[in-house]
Amino acid sequence: MSWKNSFWFIVWRQIRRNKLAMASLVIIIFYTVIAIAVAMGWIAAHPNQRVAMPYEAPSLQHPLGADVHGRDIFTQVIYGTRIAMGVGLITSIIAIPIGVVLGCIAGYFGGWVDECIVWLYSTVAAIPGLLLIMALSLVFGRGLTGMYVSIGLATWVSLCRLIRGETLKLKNQEFVQAAQVIGVSRRMIIARHIVPNIMHLVIIYFALQFVFAIKTEVILSYIGIGVQDKPSWGLIIQQAQNRLFMGDWYGFAGATVAMFLIVLALNLFSDGLRDASDPKFKV
Repeated sequence: MSWKNSFWFIVWRQIRRNKLAMASLVIIIFYTVIAIAVAMGWIAAHPNQRVAMPYEAPSLQHPLGADVHGRDIFTQVIYGTRIAMGVGLITSIIAIPIGVVLGCIAGYFGGWVDECIVWLYSTVAAIPGLLLIMALSLVFGRGLTGMYVSIGLATWVSLCRLIRGETLKLKNQEFVQAAQVIGVSRRMIIARHIVPNIMHLVIIYFALQFVFAIKTEVILSYIGIGVQDKPSWGLIIQQAQNRLFMGDWYGFAGATVAMFLIVLALNLFSDGLRDASDPKFKV
């Protein structure tokens, strides 16, 4: 089969026709480049360095002004991008394998295995998500590591439920039954026939998980449970809110707009990806 007739090439061709999705992809790439630049140390400015007078007004040198310690708020917002993108990526790396493995096992094997996994994710789903994440954060400790683990362990349920349902449909398809007849092992059937046919769902979930993780990190940092020693957007908003009544809204607006743009871009791109991967779309 020609690569131009492959599923992912057709999906890419559909996305390129969606101007909104492509614009969102540009924003996502831009944020990713900033996060990588910060992580690699390519940005010389340091977020905790005092560079101005406390509460200095915005200027060309400091576009968002300075905070109570004289630190440049714009630099803090830039460094907050690395934390936001890192939380989205690492929590997805934790949650997606759990959801995919358990979902495939439950859907393919059925029986008591399916019942146990359904009971497990139903129990986790019965706990309010934010409360579960807060509880896990206290168990695994505050900071980035606790944030990664707590969000990752609390957000695999919806993917597991989705993959289980898709696996139930796929295992009755002719190509899976043919593999069973010729003696292909269950593990190989799942790896070669089930997983490749659910990857489009995993990719869409990845974008949605990214959004949820970013918003959750901001909320937890804002209320004092998340990141406390690094320039998180939530922490910037929490510190800036006390100055709003004095007309000092620059730091609050900077962190809020930075979060809004990446969340909006990820949502729009995931919508475009979902439409493009729909088998009912016109080629």
